[in-house]
Amino acid sequence: MLFAPDTEESLEFVVALVNTAPEASRSGADELSTVDELGALLSGYTYSGRIDHDQAELEAVRAARTLLQKVWTLNRDDAVEAVNRMLREARALPYLTRHDGSDWHIHATEPGAPLAERIRVEAALALIDVIRTNETSRLRVCDADDCEGIFTDLSRNGSKRFCSVRCGNRVNMIAYRARKAPS
Repeated sequence: MLFAPDTEESLEFVVALVNTAPEASRSGADELSTVDELGALLSGYTYSGRIDHDQAELEAVRAARTLLQKVWTLNRDDAVEAVNRMLREARALPYLTRHDGSDWHIHATEPGAPLAERIRVEAALALIDVIRTNETSRLRVCDADDCEGIFTDLSRNGSKRFCSVRCGNRVNMIAYRARKAPS
């Protein structure tokens, strides 16, 4: 395990969230365009606290998605600035808590804070671990020319290049066909 389990889970959520954007999604459409789609995304992750299930919350989460997509591609020093800004804007105050069968873990916003703010702060806390361990190079954008999906490379040797097996297979098939094509 490269990072703590809660860090990896937070990074996994950021990847899932960002990869709902049209330029990164499997369908090529915005997969976070309705409140129901947001609910479906959240159902796979543990977000305790306030969830409004309304259009305003959806728009705020979509704005957080755009911000996190940008932060993912920053160099280490610029990522520090972005993470600090996210924490400062939320007036984050880290504290330990235990709930819903989870052992002690860190929260930095109150359960009543808006969902998008909690998403940004949780992502910022995970990014702190990535930055402190000097592993920002493991935050990647897919190498496929037609994909802007993101992923966290948790492989031992840090050699993962694609956001999904689908993208890797597609790129490899294109390369194979180019090699086999008559000159």
